[in-house]
Amino acid sequence: MADLKLGLAQGYWGAAPSPNFVEMAQEAEKLGFDSVWSAESWGNDAFTPLAWIGAQTKNIKLGTAVAQLSARPPTACAMHALSLDILSNGRLILGLGVSGPQVVEGWYGQPFPKPLARTREYISILRKAFAREEKITAPGPHYPLPYPGEDGTGLGKPLKPMVHPVRDHIPIFMGAEGPKNIALSTEIADGWLPLFYNPYDESVYLESLKNAKPDFQIAQMCSIDVTDDIEAGLFKVKTFLSFYVGGMGAKDSNFHKNLFERMGYEKEADQIQRLFFEGKREEAAHVIPDELADSLALVGPKERIKERLHAWRDSRVTTLLVATTDKDHLRQVAELVL
Repeated sequence: MADLKLGLAQGYWGAAPSPNFVEMAQEAEKLGFDSVWSAESWGNDAFTPLAWIGAQTKNIKLGTAVAQLSARPPTACAMHALSLDILSNGRLILGLGVSGPQVVEGWYGQPFPKPLARTREYISILRKAFAREEKITAPGPHYPLPYPGEDGTGLGKPLKPMVHPVRDHIPIFMGAEGPKNIALSTEIADGWLPLFYNPYDESVYLESLKNAKPDFQIAQMCSIDVTDDIEAGLFKVKTFLSFYVGGMGAKDSNFHKNLFERMGYEKEADQIQRLFFEGKREEAAHVIPDELADSLALVGPKERIKERLHAWRDSRVTTLLVATTDKDHLRQVAELVL
């Protein structure tokens, strides 16, 4: 039975950040949380909130969950990562993800196809920048350096970062859902950020993780709700799950729904998506089976949660990421897990 680390997941902003996002990170650090994580969608970026937090904390790790590949070229991402890692004295965990075609092509104006090849190439360039052993060249085809196109000037030259990294290896985690993408993370990354993970049945990921190194990290979002009303607590989890299965992605291209199907819930996934598109969100949430919601979260009185934590400790998950803006909740979580 392994020790579990805790991370505070702050996600991405809505109209504005939570007014206490720095205070929450500071409290998490005091309580022994290992990390705090920031996200991006089509609003705030993932790095700036962490810079703000990093300036007002000392030890807690700073993770992006996740920075989107299409938001910036790999060398620009390397500049963000190196800058934040230097300023925080080596606390960055660089979480990366490809996002989905609606965001990539609709917001960034970039092509989505070949996400695995793009990811491999992207991370290869990042590794070279972090190592700073030589000027960076890359053959492409997605991120060629220097730029080889006939429409360029032909004056591009290989460069390497001017700044000197505090570490030559910044940990990279991949946000991944598809079997091939998860397998790729075990090959080229230091860790993996799943969307859903069932510690009671890890078989859906067994093949993808077969080549993972012993120190491979898995940081999983987990709703922890201390409550005597288990039914109400589970319904919150169901609402979250049904939103991803039914509403995140196009009807014929929804990676979250595909994962739900691989977990053995194809019939439910189809029903959830249909209800969601009909505007029946509450009905869609009710389709999620109780046992599944219960397996993906920790809900109930303290003793029940402590008992169900055994499954997470026995699983391959190394960090539980908890989303909250309430200090009392944060303290409850620390007491239960740490």
